Amino acid sequence: MNFYHTEVIMVNPVQKHHILVVDDDPDIRTILEDNLRLDGYTPDMASCGQEALDIFDRYTPELVVLDLMLPDMDGIQVCRAIRGRSPVPIIMLTAKDGISDKVLGLESGADDYLVKPFDYLELAARINACLRRMQTSHPSGVAQEINGLFIDPDTREVMVGGRSVNLTKKEFEILSLLSKHAGCVLDRHTIRREIWPDKTLYKWSRAIDVHVQHLRSKVEENPDQPNYILTVQGVGYKLNTSSSTG
Repeated sequence: MNFYHTEVIMVNPVQKHHILVVDDDPDIRTILEDNLRLDGYTPDMASCGQEALDIFDRYTPELVVLDLMLPDMDGIQVCRAIRGRSPVPIIMLTAKDGISDKVLGLESGADDYLVKPFDYLELAARINACLRRMQTSHPSGVAQEINGLFIDPDTREVMVGGRSVNLTKKEFEILSLLSKHAGCVLDRHTIRREIWPDKTLYKWSRAIDVHVQHLRSKVEENPDQPNYILTVQGVGYKLNTSSSTG
């Protein structure tokens, strides 16, 4: 089966980004390594989870392409371990196409999800989009503190009650967007347009809800009864500015 389009097309390589590819299939690693290198990236290749974590700690790549099925530990475990180290973008690869697998991947910290078999050009476009958003997701702004929730858009620091919170890139972008419109309701269409501007690259309708659920698990004392990120039924979400709780 032909998994990848092997035609080499340069995809806006603005600088030599390190990209970690984790896959136990040597043919896939070779194809991706060759294409990524020709696209102007610096690929680091790993065949198992532990090797991936060792390489990550050594080179701190700027993006990770991570297969779900690995011989020593599954991609979910690797994703969670990387997410505990860094907010680096993670694109999950898998042969599984079930919704539950997508939810699990996103909830463990992945930023995007691509099902095998796929065309290399699609993966390249997603990599480019992730890196481009990473470059433009550090806008200068004013730090805010809302009822003990501290958000600094410049340093990307988030604290709750004095406790530092480690968010993924997408989680921070959603929280930052809500904080810019604190007290106002943002519908899902607006959030999707702002966080995933290229709608052709992220069509899954529950993506926002999954990311918000994961965000709540980190900033809320009780995610089932949120005080900060409130759901407005049938519309979307808002960041609560009221000092009342419950």
